[in-house]
Amino acid sequence: MTEAVLVRRIAARPGIVFDALVTADGIASWWGPEDEPAISATVDPRVNGSFQVRFRTFDGREHECTGQFLEIDKPTRVVLSWRWAQGGEPDEVAADNVSRVEFRLRAIDTGTELTLIHSALRGQISAQSHENGWGGALKKLLRQFSEKNPNL
Repeated sequence: MTEAVLVRRIAARPGIVFDALVTADGIASWWGPEDEPAISATVDPRVNGSFQVRFRTFDGREHECTGQFLEIDKPTRVVLSWRWAQGGEPDEVAADNVSRVEFRLRAIDTGTELTLIHSALRGQISAQSHENGWGGALKKLLRQFSEKNPNL
């Protein structure tokens, strides 16, 4: 088992970034590959509440991930279980693996430092694939806030 860890600095307060992690509109605006919008997102943002996100990759394939909110600590932390319902990394789907995604938010002078940790992955290939996928998604999130120029 292994993990993917990404750290980004976002030009928005933690409370604003937090909302992009737990609302359907927020998630739909940035999950999935860079420059490709999510097809759909549904969330029930409470502990044990579920989420489902469907998106398309550059090759035209549709992917769907599902899971539950395991921890919610506004505005500093969100933890989710994660499972591929359709598409996804083959090693994860074949094993019907449930992994874990943690978002940590920390206030900094320029906005928020976001740390994303996707753990309990089946191997290094899967970790690299998820790191690439999350990297593209986080580019969209960063761009979204840089374009809006929210008040810090």
